[in-house]
Amino acid sequence: MRPRSLAALAALMIVLALPAAAAAEDAPFVGWSALLPGLSLPYSPPSTDDCIAGRRQCVDKTIREMTRRFDSLASSCDHSAIFSLVYLRVTEEYRRTIDTPFFDDTPFVNHEDTIFARYYFSAFDAWAAGRTAEVPAAWRIAFDAASKHAVSASGDLLLGINAHVQRDLPLVLYSIGLRRADGTSRKLDHDRVNIILNRVADDVIAEIARRFDPTTDDADLPTSLDDAAVFQTLAAWREKAWRNAEELAAAPTPEARDKVVAAIEDDAATEARAIVAATSYSPLSQGSGPRDAYCAVHHYDP
Repeated sequence: MRPRSLAALAALMIVLALPAAAAAEDAPFVGWSALLPGLSLPYSPPSTDDCIAGRRQCVDKTIREMTRRFDSLASSCDHSAIFSLVYLRVTEEYRRTIDTPFFDDTPFVNHEDTIFARYYFSAFDAWAAGRTAEVPAAWRIAFDAASKHAVSASGDLLLGINAHVQRDLPLVLYSIGLRRADGTSRKLDHDRVNIILNRVADDVIAEIARRFDPTTDDADLPTSLDDAAVFQTLAAWREKAWRNAEELAAAPTPEARDKVVAAIEDDAATEARAIVAATSYSPLSQGSGPRDAYCAVHHYDP
């Protein structure tokens, strides 16, 4: 890991590690059950559909779609390109990993990969089409900050991770199931994903700095990101997502389950607001101007 001066990031990580306070106002809430039919697929290994069966061809399809979306964002220096890049690189590393024995149930994790990506694509597409009422609050805060060039690249990254992991992931985990048919837990495979994330952290933060915002990897600036700190935050959020999925599974009634979902939505939105507050450009600074000028020249860099 590269040494860095991390005063601002350390303060942010402390804020993110604290339990989220109740939101000042309730985020618009769409009942979770309404999302399930459109975003989830059944898992059936014998299926001729690659995504339903969890075949690696579906992972390849997801990567092609991620690449198409990222290329469009990168070419216009859209601030949403930061999370899009990270998600693409993680999925590419995941694809390399499944060529060797790694997971206990690789087809099922492939299936999860597909459903998880659908949640991000759905939120982004709703935002891009102006259907903001359909966009979950945490994603709405992230996309709004990106469209307004309001936060640093570090902020854009953390906002995307927060929305996708703290908000989307528990819903995905619950929808696909936490246990195998024999009753054993899928938690070990869930935790193995953290190994993949740790492999990617170093290189992807360096790539963000090289192509989009050099301050992301500048040891002399408080806006820099520390690979280890980001990974530890992400691992903690993934653990929290699993526990929230367990709460969804344990809810005795649909009404009780909706209350758990509402808490997940509110918590992720509160974290998003904290990230915006910690990573917004100072009114006395040049804002995103230097970053945008740098991106205009370097976004195609290898």
